[in-house]
Amino acid sequence: MAKIYVLQHHPVENLGTIADALEGAALAWQYVRVYDGQPVPASIKGAGGLIVMGGPMGVYQTDRHPWLRDEMRLIEDAMKSNLPVLGVCLGAQILAAALGAKVDRNPNGKEIGWHQIRLDDSAKQDRLMRDLPATLTPFHWHGDIFDLPPGAVSLASSEKTPCQAFRHGDKAYGFQFHFEVTREGVSAMADAFAKELNRENIAADRMIAQAAEFMPSLEKMSETVFSRWASPIQGT
Repeated sequence: MAKIYVLQHHPVENLGTIADALEGAALAWQYVRVYDGQPVPASIKGAGGLIVMGGPMGVYQTDRHPWLRDEMRLIEDAMKSNLPVLGVCLGAQILAAALGAKVDRNPNGKEIGWHQIRLDDSAKQDRLMRDLPATLTPFHWHGDIFDLPPGAVSLASSEKTPCQAFRHGDKAYGFQFHFEVTREGVSAMADAFAKELNRENIAADRMIAQAAEFMPSLEKMSETVFSRWASPIQGT
């Protein structure tokens, strides 16, 4: 079985519950620790899919982070090869940019913590999102925003962010929010990015405590969504 490339931009932003779905589908994966200087693969050849994780940098910072261009090229290669692609937070922004969408600072401000999203009508028939509640409250940590890429289908929105999730074709998905996060992941991000929480006047202890309220239902939904994403790879 071909492995899944996982592009990782910060130690605390890992697969989370996505790993459970991949294990359930008997799929192997390989982290590419871009934050630690590991080079982005030049080609998707030999891989069964591509996952692009979150991180604190911006898509428009290609001068500071030239590997962003390499990631976009790898995304383009994966899509030309008709392989499943999943982008989370920064990964969704990189995917959107690779598809020709504009990515910029969100003029409505940052979304950090637990914020409600609304599923679009198109999500009702979507392979990954069907049967999910019309509204849900996942974890967020982003200050950027992207336009819906040309040819893509919007799947969700929030008060501050018109495009929270999208699908391009039938195998490429971008989630601006952190569907994959675990309780441990919330605590790890709060610790790693404590200065940002202070700047935004967000209480870390309250944000961490809220995980007990929202995580049980989110874990079930994320298991469903990510298992569905992995199913075309499992069937190859």
